[in-house]
Amino acid sequence: MSEGPRQGMRPAFRRWRAARPFWGGLLLALGGAEILLTEKASLKVMLHTGAQGLAGYLLPTLMLVLGLLILFNPAQRLFYSITGVLLSLGTWVTSNLGGFFIGLLLGVAGSCLAFGWLPDQEPRRSRRQRRREAREAKAVLEQAA
Repeated sequence: MSEGPRQGMRPAFRRWRAARPFWGGLLLALGGAEILLTEKASLKVMLHTGAQGLAGYLLPTLMLVLGLLILFNPAQRLFYSITGVLLSLGTWVTSNLGGFFIGLLLGVAGSCLAFGWLPDQEPRRSRRQRRREAREAKAVLEQAA
């Protein structure tokens, strides 16, 4: 097996991940999946419990879908993240205290990360790098004078 094609997959994934709010979408989807896994009733029983039981499955399913939409359609991330945080908070009432707090916290954190993501922001420079650049600029000015 040649290593050529595999070397290109990691940089391609990094470029794809950098162009979207990856961690926000992933955490929101994981929160929805965790809440769905904590539900104990089977689908057959759930259909007989009424609207409250249906909401217990509907909200985390929508959280999972919104997390995937944030990953694959980042242009609409603001709407998806606001809806995601509202659904996450709604699971407090409908789904075993939001999947025993774990799914709720994952959903809220992921929604906040997706909301705060900026698509065209240049990478942050460390304080050490800014100081070094300032020293270099000062040295260039002193040499020019």
